Amino acid sequence: MSSSANDSGSAGVNIDTMSLDQLNSVKQQQESRLEQLTAQYHQLRAVSARLSTAQTSLSTIPVNGAGEGREIMIPLTESLYAPGRIVDPNKVLVELGAGFFVEKSAKDAIKVLERKGKVVDANSDNVMAMAEASSRNCQAVQQAMQGKMMEIQARQQGISYKNQMEGK
Repeated sequence: MSSSANDSGSAGVNIDTMSLDQLNSVKQQQESRLEQLTAQYHQLRAVSARLSTAQTSLSTIPVNGAGEGREIMIPLTESLYAPGRIVDPNKVLVELGAGFFVEKSAKDAIKVLERKGKVVDANSDNVMAMAEASSRNCQAVQQAMQGKMMEIQARQQGISYKNQMEGK
C-alpha cells in the first residue's frame, strides 16, 4: 500500500491524496485485518501442532501385535478422558475433515497426517505473508498520517506567522 496500491490485489489506492480522516479509517481497517490474520495464523499453528502430536502418538504404538490390549486414555473432550484398550494397533480412524473419518493402517494414517500437515503449513505461510503485507500497509498509512499532520502544523505556523507580520 506504500503510496499507490494495497496488497489485496484490488485497484490501487493513493494514500498521499487522502484526508486525515480517510487515512485513519484505512489504518483502522488494516489493523483489524492484521488482528484477524494473526488470529488465523495462531489457529493454523495450533492445528499443525495437533497434527504433529497425532503423528508422534501414532508412531509410538507398536503395530506388530505388541500394542494389542495396551491400555490408553481416550479423550472424550479436551478435559475428559476414559480408559480404553487398543484392540488392533494397526487400524485407526483418521479424520479427513468436516467430521468424516476413514479407517487406515497406522502407516497410512501417518501419511494422511503428514499431507494434512503440509497443507496447514503452506496455509500458515500464506497467512503470515498476508499479515506481513498488512503490517507494512499499517506502517505506510501511519507515515502518511504523520506527513499530513506535519503539513497541517506547518500551514498553521505559516498562517500564524503571516498574521503576526500583518499585525505589526
